[in-house]
Amino acid sequence: MEHVLGSEWSISPAGGTSGEAFLAEKQNEKLFLKRNSSPFLAVLSAEGIVPKLVWTKRLENGDVITAQRWLEGRVLSKEEMKEDKVAKLLSKIHHSSEILHLFMRMGKKPLEPANLLVRLINQYRGNKRVDQALIAHALEFLHKHLEQVKTQEKVVCHSDLNHENWMQGEDDHLYLIDWDQAVIADPAIDLSMLLYQYVPSSEWEDWLNMYGAEYDHNLHLRIQWYMIALSLSYYIRYLEKGDYEYSLKWKNRLMQHKMVIYS
Repeated sequence: MEHVLGSEWSISPAGGTSGEAFLAEKQNEKLFLKRNSSPFLAVLSAEGIVPKLVWTKRLENGDVITAQRWLEGRVLSKEEMKEDKVAKLLSKIHHSSEILHLFMRMGKKPLEPANLLVRLINQYRGNKRVDQALIAHALEFLHKHLEQVKTQEKVVCHSDLNHENWMQGEDDHLYLIDWDQAVIADPAIDLSMLLYQYVPSSEWEDWLNMYGAEYDHNLHLRIQWYMIALSLSYYIRYLEKGDYEYSLKWKNRLMQHKMVIYS
């Protein structure tokens, strides 16, 4: 990173699991640098969804370095995820034709529920350490309701709506960062992760009204379907990694749906 900016800059890791993010400092100037970040960062920056993009540079080895304005602010608390500012920003993202068109021009294909189910079956196949009965019933539920969750509505989904990716700047502007896992898919993917983690079910209808969606039977089923699918995927993935704490977390999430998937 030093040869990209010059020796007058001080470079230090900026945290995160990828090891590809850095803080660059020179006197009173700060930049957030990342290697090979999302290629549609410029559109997200123009829409005010991520901190301002300052420049992009391609290195001789093909890597792309992006520099964004360093965000002075804080991570949203879990409680704040229930607020209208979160619902409105997610709605803005899901309804942005600019983001969707750019993503499609990059050659990205929509993630259909049938494709996700095939991935899960392949992910599960041969894994002897999982709860076989729980997985079998979860897969049966997903297959049973596959036709019912198909929808023409496809948007760019962030796919990692952990509260730690929601940043509030000192100017009170809200940002959603870390777009490396974004996909074109049913918005229920994002809604399922956010609602199940942060919003009591008794408040779903009010939250979805702020987001701009009608909470009907079909949306409920889609949200439930994707929550079971994603919980299943994370349960197996973290078990394979040897991260038993996170694996158990997602297994417990599946167990919360036990009455549904065993019905």
